[in-house]
Amino acid sequence: MAKYVALLRGINVGGKNKLPMADLRARFESLGHTDVSTFIQSGNVIFTAARSVTSRSLETAIATEFGFEISVVLRTPSELATVVKANPFTRVDISKLHVGFMAAKPAAAAVAKLDAERFRPEEFAIRGSELYFHLPDGIGRTKLPGYLDRQLKIPTTVRNWNTVNKLLELASA
Repeated sequence: MAKYVALLRGINVGGKNKLPMADLRARFESLGHTDVSTFIQSGNVIFTAARSVTSRSLETAIATEFGFEISVVLRTPSELATVVKANPFTRVDISKLHVGFMAAKPAAAAVAKLDAERFRPEEFAIRGSELYFHLPDGIGRTKLPGYLDRQLKIPTTVRNWNTVNKLLELASA
């Protein structure tokens, strides 16, 4: 049995793409997954699967059940542990630290074209298929994640540092 964390992009607790967490848990259970739990209302699902799971299979199941398409990024507990260990911004206020979980590792050529100076004092670093953000003025009005999304063209869902660590704790239990 493998444990996973599914990180959903583009769902809301109200309005467009409304997806109550109880309904989401029920959908994961209907797929045969066990130990299903959610963390906060932003689409974080921790679950155990008896067989291999893909992001695409979860995206299809959610679209079939709820009628809208979203991106799902999967990580294992060991992958989340690596994300935490690889944090390049170890000397910043953690309330200003976020991680973007990408569906795939970006091409080196696309990364080389990114303008890291354009958004200073905001900073970003790419480690594998994760984007680390240091956003001194918070995430509310920043344009950096949107810029990176447009440039890299890879589905990405962002979580704050506290959420990343809590998901690791829950997935490792």
